[in-house]
Amino acid sequence: MSWDSLIKSFKSYLKIERSLSENSVLAYIRDVNKLAKFASVKELTPLKIKQVHLSDFLVELHKEKISARTQARIISGIKTFFKFLILEEYLNKNPAELLESPKIGLKLPEILSVDEIDQLICAIDLSSKQGERNRAMLETLYSCGLRVSELINLRLSNIRIKERYIKVIGKGNKERLAPIGGQAIKHLKIYINEIRIHQKIKKGQEDFVFLNNRGSKLTRVMIFTIIKRLCERIGLKKRISPHTFRHSFATHLIEGGANLRAVQEMLGH
Repeated sequence: MSWDSLIKSFKSYLKIERSLSENSVLAYIRDVNKLAKFASVKELTPLKIKQVHLSDFLVELHKEKISARTQARIISGIKTFFKFLILEEYLNKNPAELLESPKIGLKLPEILSVDEIDQLICAIDLSSKQGERNRAMLETLYSCGLRVSELINLRLSNIRIKERYIKVIGKGNKERLAPIGGQAIKHLKIYINEIRIHQKIKKGQEDFVFLNNRGSKLTRVMIFTIIKRLCERIGLKKRISPHTFRHSFATHLIEGGANLRAVQEMLGH
């Protein structure tokens, strides 16, 4: 059978039986078409492809200087294609079974230096309507190494100012106690006692610490937006998110000599 007819059947399989999105289907077909183009030059139909031919194909990909990540994706697509041919009984032996994907190094997340964190926080306009809230929020995010979900769900009833810790409800409703630094405490007090106290709060939202203009708890998107705007304000080119503060918090502690296990416990790992 020809490449065109089998690729057409493969496309229907991906759409109907695998229920993949249009973009995912197109990605699979694009990758299999790469193999089809290579095989057609050698006058190989899909049913005549052997492992040695696939190995030659991978060599060609490598010559094209395609990244390891892209190679791995193409190999995954080809494996899926031949599994489909086995499933539909066009083949009884899978030539792609022993194909190995290239090793992909983990991309390390960006880390902010202490100076960069200070620059971001100092870029907050404290004269603006939400300035004190944003300062308290980012100080707390970094000081306690919180996840963004933990930050937006932080409750007044879980803050222990005198004891200098907060109770955090993490993944799987796990509770942990996180120490909180002096700067975070200072700006939390200002926000809670001087700003938040004058805000009209929506019913059922009274215990959430950080509120939007409508008196409801903040969303994840809002936290991302606030940080993105601060990055633009100081011209920071790093691609960061709220999680960058958490990762930086842990890195700075370990660099300062903190015990790894203790830091993991503080993070709720």
